Amino acid sequence: DVQLVESGGGSVQAGGSLRLSCATFRITRSNYCVAWFRQAPGKEREGVARIYSDGRTWYADSVKGRFTISKDNAKNTLYLEMNSLKPEDTAMYYCAAGTVVFTYWGKGTQVTVS
Repeated sequence: DVQLVESGGGSVQAGGSLRLSCATFRITRSNYCVAWFRQAPGKEREGVARIYSDGRTWYADSVKGRFTISKDNAKNTLYLEMNSLKPEDTAMYYCAAGTVVFTYWGKGTQVTVS
């Protein structure tokens, strides 16, 4: 089965940076979209950024200009570079993969901005 394993979360002061990684295992289909989501306590899960199979990217308005999604196909790893972090970015961050729907999810990595 496909497995996604996130890492790189932590605690940082406002204005700081973090880079999240998501190791992807056994994603063999080239038409997968990979993405980052987040969920803060008491709030619904929201999409943060995604890379479509054709290389196009999408960002939530709240992170545009601050976050960058990328992937290294050779390393089977998805990244989320987060700069100028704000307290409202505090959440559990999840990576996900799928075609029409996001079928596969990691267990998440916590990001706390104070």
